[in-house]
Amino acid sequence: MSATESESRLTLTEANSPTSQATKETLEDYTLRFAPRSYRRWTPMVVATTALGGIAYMADFSIGAGIGLAHGTGNALVAIAVAAVVIFVTGFPLAYYGARYNIDLDLITRGSGFGYYGSVLTSVIFASFTFIFFALEGSIMAQGLKLGLGLPLWLGYAVSTLMVIPLVIYGMKALSKLQVWTTPVWLVLMVAPLVYLISTDPGTVDRFLSYAGTDGEGGINTASVLLGAGVCLSLIAQIGEQIDYLRFMPPKTEANKRSWWTAVIMAGPGWVVLGALKQAIGVFLAVYILAKVGPEAAPEPIQQFRSAFDAMMPSWLVLPLAVALVVISQIKINVTNAYSGSLAWTNSFTRVTRHYPGRMVFVLVNLGFALALMEADMFSFLNDILGFYSNCAIAWIVTVATDIGVNKYLLKLSPLQPEFRRGMLYAVNPVGVVAFVAASGLSIAMYFHALGDTLQPYSPVAAAVIAFVLTPLMAVVTKGKYYLRRTDDGIDEPLLDTEGNPSATTYDCHVCHQPYERPDLAACRTHDAMVCSLCLSTDKVGDHVLPAQPSMA
Repeated sequence: MSATESESRLTLTEANSPTSQATKETLEDYTLRFAPRSYRRWTPMVVATTALGGIAYMADFSIGAGIGLAHGTGNALVAIAVAAVVIFVTGFPLAYYGARYNIDLDLITRGSGFGYYGSVLTSVIFASFTFIFFALEGSIMAQGLKLGLGLPLWLGYAVSTLMVIPLVIYGMKALSKLQVWTTPVWLVLMVAPLVYLISTDPGTVDRFLSYAGTDGEGGINTASVLLGAGVCLSLIAQIGEQIDYLRFMPPKTEANKRSWWTAVIMAGPGWVVLGALKQAIGVFLAVYILAKVGPEAAPEPIQQFRSAFDAMMPSWLVLPLAVALVVISQIKINVTNAYSGSLAWTNSFTRVTRHYPGRMVFVLVNLGFALALMEADMFSFLNDILGFYSNCAIAWIVTVATDIGVNKYLLKLSPLQPEFRRGMLYAVNPVGVVAFVAASGLSIAMYFHALGDTLQPYSPVAAAVIAFVLTPLMAVVTKGKYYLRRTDDGIDEPLLDTEGNPSATTYDCHVCHQPYERPDLAACRTHDAMVCSLCLSTDKVGDHVLPAQPSMA
């Protein structure tokens, strides 16, 4: 049954209740819940194209340029490669779980070591990621509007923030169309000037490869590589935005398994391949324009592409094309940042308060944080913000990836099938929470020189290693007993069908009277009926939440 058909079942009286208002809104993109098979009508390639469209951001060019100008091309390229490998390896199990079981990263995190309330910590980390990068992209767009249209930066910040609101209201249906239609234009505008410069002036490649950085040493050294990799690794949480799209993948079957896996790998961990290429291009373009615009302006993508376009086309066309590229890129990524950020904030707020305020409230909250960062000129201290943030992001993603890869599949202490429903999980699971807090806390202390200057560049390595070691160690110490509060959700129908996909059998929710597919429901505590996951989350007194199983206590 489609979302539209579901909505039509609401009576006039029900439609005015808070529960029904939440139901109607979440049926558009299944905010906070499992995405049912009846809604997932896109092909694997459409989902992948939509997900990859969200990584059209220009921040990679700035990040690469900043690392290259500071540490030299050699160190920058090695740092970019190291970060890309870490991001790919950790992103793979998360992308698979999101696509296979049709849930977002917060729902994955709940059952992968953090618990029902424990994952609120990571939801806030992810929400912070979205508004930090929204602010970064908005700053880049404002630079373009200032250069192209003469708008003052403060006004450009406001324009870049407000223009995404109409686009982000309608969720996946609108975003899939936007991303599919704008991606070819974006690719041509990005690749054409690079190909032209290399083909017409091969010397640019030599100057790029020999650039030694501001320290002038030129050689590759561990500290510079790790400092650069730490900045790049701030993007590790991007996998969460990829999963916000991948959760809409169709069921994996024998007939579509090749295209299914291709889409999951491309749009899941594979996003980092294009991201790393853009960072390397950012170094190239920054070195190319350094003598012309100086080290302050060289990391600005609008300056990079303005100079690149200037070499290959009439002057009257240069600025409009450069501005168009920046604006298209900003829109493509910031609708995703606003969308994913609103999901993360809403998820946290709903669990803590047991009240669903509406996703649009948190679209505005996220945009407010982003605008404040832009007005504070975050672009001028970009690498410091990203270097600090990366410690938290690395600790979170490595913890969840390790729980899936090691605790689930090797140690078999974590349940293989993901669980996210209230009542089925413990409030807090020490496995993930302890590993995350220890890894992020110690790595942040290292980043701020608390453990000495020598160890400071190693903070991202510390975050990854501590999370990787502590996650299985805590699972062994606790014997995995804090993952599930219950193993029986009170419904006889299996969660998965014969092909291992979430069951498409539907049942009506006792509270909101809407039909939902099997994985989104659990039996009611007080009635011979079933309750959907959102109604369980908003149950203030716990009337419908199943008690702990005696054998699990």
